[in-house]
Amino acid sequence: MRTFEEWVLKSQTEGLKLGQIVLHDQAEQLDKSEQELLARMRENLVVMRESVRLGLTGERRSLSGLVGGDALKVEQRRASGESLVGSVIGGAIAKALAVAEVNASMGKIVAAPTAGSCGVLPAVLLTAEEVYHPNEEDLLLALFTAAGLGVVIADRASISGAEGGCQAEIGSAAGMAAAAAVELAGGSPRQCSDAAAVAMKSFLGLVCDPVAGLVEIPCVKRNAIAASVALSAAEMVLSGVFSAIPLDEVIDTMGEIGRQMPCSLKETAQGGLAITPTGRRVQADFL
Repeated sequence: MRTFEEWVLKSQTEGLKLGQIVLHDQAEQLDKSEQELLARMRENLVVMRESVRLGLTGERRSLSGLVGGDALKVEQRRASGESLVGSVIGGAIAKALAVAEVNASMGKIVAAPTAGSCGVLPAVLLTAEEVYHPNEEDLLLALFTAAGLGVVIADRASISGAEGGCQAEIGSAAGMAAAAAVELAGGSPRQCSDAAAVAMKSFLGLVCDPVAGLVEIPCVKRNAIAASVALSAAEMVLSGVFSAIPLDEVIDTMGEIGRQMPCSLKETAQGGLAITPTGRRVQADFL
């Protein structure tokens, strides 16, 4: 199994961004040119931007009627200047909700790494863009950094809620987003790794308990929380804080915790919030 540390060390040795190292690696692994892969990632970026835009209109509603309109509410409060968490975090929360609501309404999103966690990476990436104003190539390379981490997580543990709980989906997304944000902020490869570790540690043990079996409650709001955690992790690491536990060990731990979880807490809707009195009523009403 590959490790993320291998990419960090190679990046440090060659004096390249992590995104460049991952891009080179994937071009070799997939037998494609780097330009082909950059073009594909550019398409993903376009979809991310569009899903944010559509979600912020407040017009997207899920078929169940349980999800929709919350992204616009948060964005309007942010625009009013009354946000408790400020414009940056407030904007990230709104963007994360926007993409997750587009997903719930059967819209087109980028699974990053999954559909259930699709709002985290675009929210953090596009928020970092507003702060640092990187060029498109830097944005694409940051996405490759995130994607590289996703590859390692899938290889060493899991990105599936049905296999590893929500920690495997939303936790992985938070780690990927934190690493991308640090790279966009000019952080080192080691800092990217540390930020991902800090973010992922924050979600260890998180169960996957979709109410009525739908990727809506509590999934959509978890995207917003994960975006906030990713930015918090990035901010700490950029300030000089480091992770005491290396990223690859955090990933392996997540995999082991996922294997220890009972099936009732892994996307079966047989435990957690799904079997609360309200959760059962929602399921009964929906069915």
